[in-house]
Amino acid sequence: MNASDLLQPTEHGLYCEEGDFHVDPWRPVPRAVVTHAHADHACWGCGRYLTSAEGERVLRVRMGREAVIDAVAYGEAVDVGGVRVSLHPAGHILGSSQVRLEHRGRVWVVSGDYKVEPDATCSPFEPVRCHAFVTESTFGLPIYRWPSQQAVFDEINAWWRSNREAGKASLLLAYALGKSQRLLSGLDPSIGPIYTHGAVEKLNRAYRETGIDLPPTSYAGAAEKGKSWAGSMIVAPPSAQGTPWARKFGPVSYALASGWMTIRGTRRRKAVDRGFVLSDHVDWPGLLGAIEATGAERVLVTHGYSAVVVKWLREKGLDADVILTRYEGERDDKGAEEGEADEETPPAEGEELS
Repeated sequence: MNASDLLQPTEHGLYCEEGDFHVDPWRPVPRAVVTHAHADHACWGCGRYLTSAEGERVLRVRMGREAVIDAVAYGEAVDVGGVRVSLHPAGHILGSSQVRLEHRGRVWVVSGDYKVEPDATCSPFEPVRCHAFVTESTFGLPIYRWPSQQAVFDEINAWWRSNREAGKASLLLAYALGKSQRLLSGLDPSIGPIYTHGAVEKLNRAYRETGIDLPPTSYAGAAEKGKSWAGSMIVAPPSAQGTPWARKFGPVSYALASGWMTIRGTRRRKAVDRGFVLSDHVDWPGLLGAIEATGAERVLVTHGYSAVVVKWLREKGLDADVILTRYEGERDDKGAEEGEADEETPPAEGEELS
C-alpha cells in the first residue's frame, strides 16, 4: 500500500483518513460504511453505520434496534468528512453494495462480496468505473465456473420430489442470510410444505418487509408434536446438521448449496447426500470480467485465492497487489457465520426490525 492511498488497512479494518471512517471494519469504530450485513463485513458495536436503503432491515436484524443506521439509496452521494461516498449494487445478498469513494479527482471502489449473475432476492451487480478497485477472490481459480442458477434450482426441486416419493424430508443447508432466501426463491411450493430454521425465518421476514417475494414458509420449531415431516423441505444453516433439532425430522436427506461443491470429494467431507453448486460470490470468469469493466488501473485483491489473482493480473499488465483483511468469503464450515447457532426462535409477534 502507498501512503497516498485513499484506503489503508489498519487493526480495525480499511480506513479512510481523509473522511475519518472505516469500510467494513472488523472491530468497533466510531463511523462505519458497510457493504452488507454478513458478520465478516458488519461489526457489532460501531458508533454509526452507513448502508444501502435496500439492506437497512437486514442490517438492523444483525446489529440490533439500538444501532444508529443511516441508509441511502443506490447511487445517492453523501459527503463524509470531505469524501464523496455512494453505494452501488453488488448482487451478493439483499442490500449488498460496492462503496465508491471520490476525493480530489481520484475514485476508489470497494466491492465487498459480489456476484454478477442476477437473482430475484437483491439488486443486480452494476460495474462502477474507478481508478482503484478492491475485489474479493473467494473463488479466484479457473476451476470455479458456476452453472446457471435455473439449472441448479431444477436439480434441487428434482431432489426434493425424489425424497418426497421415498417418504423422506429434505433438509437443505445454506447460510441463514442471503443464500437461504435465494434458494427459497427458486423452490417449487407445489412439491410440498416449506419450513425453516428460526435464524432463516427471522431474516425471511426482513426480506419480505423490504419487498422481496418469497414462497410461504413456516417456522419448523412451531410444528405440532408428532408431526410427520415426510415430503417437507426444511431450509437451515449448516450449523444445524446433525443436531437434535435436525434429528426430529425423522428420515431425512441432507444437501448443501455452496460454490465449494464444485470440488470432487467436498460433498463426502461434508457428510451430505447431495451437493448443489450455488454461490453468492463471483466465479472466475465473472471476477475477471468485473475487474475489466471497472477500467481500474490499480487492483487490490483480498480473501480467497488473492495471490493467484494478483499474479494473473500482473501478467496482464495491471498494477495489482494483495491487501490483507479479515474477510472470509464463503465458509460453509463456520456454522455461526451469521450468529445463527443460538437463533432457533423466529422474531416474536410484533417485534420490530427497523
